[in-house]
Amino acid sequence: MEIEINDSKIALVQGDITREEVDAIVNAANSGLCGGGGVDGAIHRAGGPTIMQECRAIGHCPTGKAVVTGAGNLKAKYVIHAVGPIYRGGNQGEANLLKSAYLESLRQASRNNAHRVAFPAISAGVYGYPLAEAAHIALQTAFDYVREHRDIQLVRFVLFDEATYNVFAEELRKLV
Repeated sequence: MEIEINDSKIALVQGDITREEVDAIVNAANSGLCGGGGVDGAIHRAGGPTIMQECRAIGHCPTGKAVVTGAGNLKAKYVIHAVGPIYRGGNQGEANLLKSAYLESLRQASRNNAHRVAFPAISAGVYGYPLAEAAHIALQTAFDYVREHRDIQLVRFVLFDEATYNVFAEELRKLV
């Protein structure tokens, strides 16, 4: 599923983010940048040890922020490590932190001339964010950013399973 905004595209695909041929892949990282499970572990495994070496040199990234490393063995040029919030009921600023993680990732992409960016569903896995709300925040943030920043040509949400893809597709239809 794909839509156009100005000269940019926002696309949804089901697949493996580590196989994306884009300028930057966004990693759903933890604040210690120390690797982990899910998307984070898959990116570190596929990208090789240089990504972890760069993460160790950076050391830390607060929730709602993003940092950039090289992409190691991945087909992308960069990995943008975004730290989304752990969902704790929705009354502790989680929505603002999740929006900020996406927004900071897009800003990092712009700063690094990464015109094509692939995102996972940040915080929607083990961090427990309700999927429909997470999808809405992700898509609305991407829409708003590409409307104002024409340097981003493609924002592709690479969703691991069919259920996640279907929720993102439903939320995308509501926005267009």
